[in-house]
Amino acid sequence: MSHEHEDGHDSLGKLMSQREPSDSATTFEREMENLRAIMEAVYAHPETLSLGRIDIFGRSFPLKGELGGDHLIFVDFARRYDLDRRIAEAVAAGLPEIASMLEANRSRVGLLVADVAGHSMTDALLTAMLHQAFLVGVLYELTHHGHVTPKLFEILSTRFYKSSSVTKYITMIYGEVAEDGTFRFISAGHPLPIIYSAEFGRFVDLEPSCISSVQPIGLFPTEGDIDRAMELTPPSESPHAVVNQLRLLGDGDVLLLFTDGASDRIDGEFADALTPTIRSVASLSAKEIVYALRDELDRLGAQEDDMTLVAIKRLR
Repeated sequence: MSHEHEDGHDSLGKLMSQREPSDSATTFEREMENLRAIMEAVYAHPETLSLGRIDIFGRSFPLKGELGGDHLIFVDFARRYDLDRRIAEAVAAGLPEIASMLEANRSRVGLLVADVAGHSMTDALLTAMLHQAFLVGVLYELTHHGHVTPKLFEILSTRFYKSSSVTKYITMIYGEVAEDGTFRFISAGHPLPIIYSAEFGRFVDLEPSCISSVQPIGLFPTEGDIDRAMELTPPSESPHAVVNQLRLLGDGDVLLLFTDGASDRIDGEFADALTPTIRSVASLSAKEIVYALRDELDRLGAQEDDMTLVAIKRLR
């Protein structure tokens, strides 16, 4: 009897030891599925925008095939927000300047490309934080200023400095494209855009010294932070954001935005490596251009990081 009892106890122990990891694994998998569902809702965005003769397509290609540290947000002001009502309320409140700014949003669209320092699924949590903070900020900006101002990005930089790990900074570029081909943008430590000229059949040179970029989001608070006296003095501060403007988008030209997951795949000059491909597909749609460039990058080197590509083309 005693021996049988011990055998039964041992069997029960073995059964429990076998079940516990399985139960834990099941719980973990359910939690990961929940995370995926939440993040997929955040990542669900239109990949194509059009504005007059401006054709825009963007796509993120996560390294691990699901989610990662790259993020893309399109801001189609005329379709996302009720500009008519906002303008009417601004006029009724005696705020003609805000009403005028709101009206100008009909002829421009915004897009944000962000890259978290990391490419795991959990790094996507930081992009989700940025996603919500940025869109809430845009609502505030439209209400109080009628347009997105550099102040939003200064606040984001300070907020992420206070709430995220110093190793988890975010490079970011936010730009607005107007119907006339003008591209105005703010860069926070992000790779600069490049422009393919249809007239010359090559990428045109942009002088980096003429383009201002501030520190990546989250590394330092913005200088002059009004609440800095309430915190420990940071080792450094990020300068105020500066709006850059490019006027080079002529008929048939293509402006490319990308993360370093694309440019780091090239051993040499990124623009030079892509010139033959974009020259052969420049007459196609923005979507076809993005996928052609993706295929060429796959041919040139293995993907080792999340990658985002955005093509902004001015149609003839």
